[in-house]
Amino acid sequence: MRTVIHFDMDAFFASVEQLDDPDLRGKPVLVGARSRRGVVTAASYEARPAGVGSAMSMVEALRRCPDAIVVPPRRARYSELSGRVFEVFRRYTPLVEGLSVDEAFLDVTGSRALFGDGPEIARRIKQDVSAEIGLTGSAGVAPNKFVAKIASDLHKPDGLTVVPHDGAAEFLAPLPLERMWRVGPKARVRLRAAGLQSIGDLARADACTLEQLLGSWGPVARELARGVDERPVVVGSPPKSLGSESTFEHDLATSDALLKPILRQSMQVADRLVNKGLWAQVVTLKIKYGDHRIRTRQARLSRAVCDTDAIFEAARDLLMRFDALDAGVRLTGVSVSSLTKHPDAELFPDAERARRERLAVTTRALRERFGVAGVTRASLIANAVDSGDSRR
Repeated sequence: MRTVIHFDMDAFFASVEQLDDPDLRGKPVLVGARSRRGVVTAASYEARPAGVGSAMSMVEALRRCPDAIVVPPRRARYSELSGRVFEVFRRYTPLVEGLSVDEAFLDVTGSRALFGDGPEIARRIKQDVSAEIGLTGSAGVAPNKFVAKIASDLHKPDGLTVVPHDGAAEFLAPLPLERMWRVGPKARVRLRAAGLQSIGDLARADACTLEQLLGSWGPVARELARGVDERPVVVGSPPKSLGSESTFEHDLATSDALLKPILRQSMQVADRLVNKGLWAQVVTLKIKYGDHRIRTRQARLSRAVCDTDAIFEAARDLLMRFDALDAGVRLTGVSVSSLTKHPDAELFPDAERARRERLAVTTRALRERFGVAGVTRASLIANAVDSGDSRR
């Protein structure tokens, strides 16, 4: 029988800040931009009883928790400690599927003869992460990925929840629909209107009824609700997209004003591509207007790229395809997709492109060493206009 662990770090960004600054320990901490349009990236457990959570506006978070301490995000530090956490994971199994910087699935089926059963491996991982890094994480041990992910979230922080191989359906049955993967608020309204309140109700529902309520995903949802999930732990699967976006303190109303944040976002995306050893062939520019309308434009490049200039040039051209900029723009985002680790070989190599890619690698390394402010574009040094940054 398969044994899967889902490991999820506890309030990772906020916990890193408390680790590095002892004065923050035991206090409510919010990671994000303290501004009118800032968003909470992470909230410490001390802030959560006030009803504060990630993705909440910073204004609302501080209204609920006025004593909270706001600290700006430090992406390079989070990436560094994430790497150390994943090194611990790989001591126990090579089958590690990272979902984000702070969570992963581990298939430890083949590791039990060396390290003990699933719960013992999870305990050892928790102990190693705590002793060597100084952070805590919560683990769910189960026969498959779906059940393990739900289990890891039940007893945070520093929790360990074990689901027996023959007890997945019984474990899931009493849990509310909010725990169910891919069942959002609108779907829950439809399910509850049909008399379904728990995951167990979903498991017992008629397949045709679920297909009417949830579309083609209905039968899949019923199998998951019954504790059946055959998805393997996938090692080293590249992300489908990478992106960076910024919300502005005040709406920007000209293309010239928007180019500076778009350049910064292009640089951040290029850094992430270089860091992951990836190239991208599709560039997407997202704009949210002052009235919250969201529009996107997309371009497929003739070849895959990984440097700031190529991404920015594509995003700049896309900006020209938006209208009504003078109505005000509150957010821009640059993302890339169609990612690959092996770009097609060129019959006639482009020397300028090769130079830009070498520059991207060099500047990424310098920023990793000296911080984002250490090496940047001259046009970005003064009068930064964006107040928050989120990456996906």
